[in-house]
Amino acid sequence: MIGPVLADAGTTCANLADGSLLLALPVALFAGLVSFLSPCVLPLVPGYLSYVTGLSGADLAGTPAVSDGPGTAVATHLQVPVRTRRVLVGAMLFVVGFSAVFVSEGALFGNIGSHLLEHQTVVNRVGGVVSILLGVVFLGLLPRLQREWRFHRLPRAGLAGAPLLGMLFAVGWTPCIGPTLGVVLNLSYADSSATAGRGALLTAVYCAGLGIPFVVAGVAFRRALGAFAVVKRHYSIVIWTGAALLIAVGVLLLTGEWTRLSNDLRDLFPTYTAPC
Repeated sequence: MIGPVLADAGTTCANLADGSLLLALPVALFAGLVSFLSPCVLPLVPGYLSYVTGLSGADLAGTPAVSDGPGTAVATHLQVPVRTRRVLVGAMLFVVGFSAVFVSEGALFGNIGSHLLEHQTVVNRVGGVVSILLGVVFLGLLPRLQREWRFHRLPRAGLAGAPLLGMLFAVGWTPCIGPTLGVVLNLSYADSSATAGRGALLTAVYCAGLGIPFVVAGVAFRRALGAFAVVKRHYSIVIWTGAALLIAVGVLLLTGEWTRLSNDLRDLFPTYTAPC
């Protein structure tokens, strides 16, 4: 299963001049970033970083610990390069964990779409309606659809449990980040070039948008806290921008304009081949 998907993803990348993919990739990346900045993820980032590294918040910031938090006894003796390496590894393992789940979902949706090509117009319209509804959900107008699933038994704190915690995050927080993830999954199957590889590629880009800021926040924790405070004061901008993206994609799919824009982009790059 993995081998064919990887080969398919390679073919999809090689055919990057496909207009719909050129439109979908930046949407997927931006959707991942919006997910990271959303109120249901951003406030939890310090806690997740502490859990996956086994370090306290003070240790992550590079300041002397004042309490016996997770990993304090060890971390107070860690030099900066060692601490940075530990944070980098822990954050990346966490990202690998949730990426494994999301990319698998993308491959599944892409594979489903490949079997619905003869009904593509209907699929696009349904996907458009779903994307518009997801935008409404992201605005918080349907709060019951944004509840996360909590796990009461978590893996042990530290590097060893980081990938598993990432997987649990992907499953438990799917209802919360579902609107942004949902539009990427829509783009995985609501297209005439839908394949498992296309779905895997789009969700991998989504995971990059969600995961890269997480890793950067861990490495530059003290500065990240200041940036988080700024974002929290402007959450309304994040919410409205994210909702506008989801609704816009939905309208384009519903009206058929997505296909027209895809064809126009394809005509702009008739001979381009991606280096992959």
